[in-house]
Amino acid sequence: MSDPREITRRLMTTAINSVEGSREYLESKHGEVWDTTSLQEEFTVLGFCSPFCIVQRKCDGVKGSVMLQHSPRYYFGFSPE
Repeated sequence: MSDPREITRRLMTTAINSVEGSREYLESKHGEVWDTTSLQEEFTVLGFCSPFCIVQRKCDGVKGSVMLQHSPRYYFGFSPE
C-alpha cells in the first residue's frame, strides 16, 4: 500500500537536511530546540517518520509532533495535536 504523504515527507526531509542548521539558526526560525537527551527528558517519543517524531510531553501529557534535522541531530517546532 502506498502512502500519498511519502513524497512530501521525503521532500521535507531533503530540504531540512540540505543546509546544516546550527542550534542558534533553528532557534531563530522555530523557537525551542532539543538535542536527543533534552528531548527524552521533556517528551516520550511515541513514533518516528522522518522528518517527524510523534511525542507526548511528560509534564502535562499533551501529544504532538516535532520535526528533526539529522546532522547535527536537533528536534524543533513542537506542535500539539
